Amino acid sequence: MQVGVALPQMATGLDRRAVAAWCAGIDAGPFSSVSAGERITFHNLEGLALCTAAAALTERVRVLANVVVLPWHPVAMVAKQLATIDVLSGGRLDVAVGVGGRPSDYEALGAPFAGRHQRLDDGVAEVRRLWSGGPAADGETVGPSVVQPGGPPLLASAMGPKSLARAARWADGVSGFTLLANAGEATAGFAAAEAAWEAAGRTERPRHVTGSFVALGPNAADTLRTFAEAYLRVFSPELAADLAARMPLHAPDALVALLDALDAAGCDEFIVVPATASIAMLDELAEVVGSWLTSGD
Repeated sequence: MQVGVALPQMATGLDRRAVAAWCAGIDAGPFSSVSAGERITFHNLEGLALCTAAAALTERVRVLANVVVLPWHPVAMVAKQLATIDVLSGGRLDVAVGVGGRPSDYEALGAPFAGRHQRLDDGVAEVRRLWSGGPAADGETVGPSVVQPGGPPLLASAMGPKSLARAARWADGVSGFTLLANAGEATAGFAAAEAAWEAAGRTERPRHVTGSFVALGPNAADTLRTFAEAYLRVFSPELAADLAARMPLHAPDALVALLDALDAAGCDEFIVVPATASIAMLDELAEVVGSWLTSGD
């Protein structure tokens, strides 16, 4: 199993210098990918812009756009943006797409919340058609040409049976998340994805990606709780406080135990989502993950 790291875009304090330091440290460390995702009505830096920066500031790791909420976007524009990141990364881009979970973001963008699942399916087909050189409305192609043949791999941010059944028609795998770092929950998701792939007549196994919030270093438990509560407050202050108080990944041994369990369950990549922008956490994370990877050799 590989271990990737999300840029700490949902934490406070991620400025120009911090982005450069995190990208350099991730690229130099024992990690497989650097990633960023999308959220609108929050203080975060914008996800596709961060992936663009990461593509230019790294040389080795994959760049994972995780998650692109495709129903928000004009499809030709997002196809062009993602192709640009593929070019700037030298063909290191992976993309996870989904419908998102916050109606407020749709409202802020003036995008309809209704019909989002069908727009996701249609958008995936259109993005791939444009990447393959299909004409846009004016008959011209939408460049630049993608570096990876056929375009970047596409993962689905799908969990329920209906969403997985739809994803099994077009996705290369599934990118999930476990709020409470629950290996059993993630394992059940892997099994559900494999069943959906089989039901769709797919012979290849889906790629399994999941992640969770993590804090390491001094006062890590408080850092994780404060971060998670702020991030989840949009759903309910009471729910956010309850979930934040139960998040376990604030010590190296807890992270190692989860990595062991996910590796045994067939996870392909675990994404660490940092609860702090402090570069000191990345240094500690590199030591923990490097030791874990070495112990499995």
